[in-house]
Amino acid sequence: MEDQKVVVFSTSNEEFGIPVLNVISIERAQQLNAVPLMPSYMLGVLTIREELIPIVDAGLILFNKTTNHTDKTKIIVTKTDTVSVGLLVDDAKEIIDIPTNQLKQLSLTYQLSPYITGVVTLENRMITLLDPSKLFDGLEGFDDIEEHIQSHQ
Repeated sequence: MEDQKVVVFSTSNEEFGIPVLNVISIERAQQLNAVPLMPSYMLGVLTIREELIPIVDAGLILFNKTTNHTDKTKIIVTKTDTVSVGLLVDDAKEIIDIPTNQLKQLSLTYQLSPYITGVVTLENRMITLLDPSKLFDGLEGFDDIEEHIQSHQ
């Protein structure tokens, strides 16, 4: 197997990686258009490259803590099997290659979270790899978000 390229981001002082193949763009955090009656983790929508993108809070989804807006706050626009989704994160740090031999097997704790695909330790860092499709599909109420977006495209 060859190395995997990932976009590394931080939220709640933890580092995560999403495969570059799943990332459309990285945007500055900006004012969102609110959508009523959506799950609490959905912050609103943005039009990016003429596409309506729901923006969800990575801090709320992963740690049940709201992401604080700073000058480093970013939106990572990811593509899933059905819809593009923006993930609000504390900071999108870098794109790195993860050597296959650095990937650790998942312990039982991580196996309970189907959206975690692996953990890698590089020097003094631990990066948890995520599958955005599984992450969003597993969220309660996400089908309401998909339905809303598809009805407004």
